[in-house]
Amino acid sequence: MEQSLGDLPIPITFLRPAWYMENCSWDVTAARDRSVISSFLQPLDKPVPMVATADVGRVAAELLQENWAGRQVIELEGPTRVTPNEIAATFAEIIGHPVRAEAVSRQTWEQLFKSHGMKHPEPRMQMLDGFNEGWIEFEHRESKRRKGRIGLKEVLKKLVRM
Repeated sequence: MEQSLGDLPIPITFLRPAWYMENCSWDVTAARDRSVISSFLQPLDKPVPMVATADVGRVAAELLQENWAGRQVIELEGPTRVTPNEIAATFAEIIGHPVRAEAVSRQTWEQLFKSHGMKHPEPRMQMLDGFNEGWIEFEHRESKRRKGRIGLKEVLKKLVRM
């Protein structure tokens, strides 16, 4: 889509946000009730670029107010990259009891996703493989990326209160 739209004779910006921190909403109940979160992001100590949706909205609004010519790509991630183990530790800090991350075996993904009502889990599985294997990564080096302001702890606190 970027290739097709990028050829238009108008200024255009493509905002590429990282993995949304709010995806951790799926883990709140498990962290609170079972002291474990299941992670499809693996290995558990691998830092992953993540961003708060509020930062995505703020940056998108800022971009709409800018003037530019041609085509630009804005890659956006949070203040720091986050590991699944750090997500578990942050939940533990907020909830007040130990929480650990547990890797979900790749061999179980398809059946698990289908059991949750997903008719075609392959694209999601390929996306997860891309993060895990490192072939989904930002195009530009870190110095050219925009950094969000909101950290994981702030996002998880809101999710836990919901």
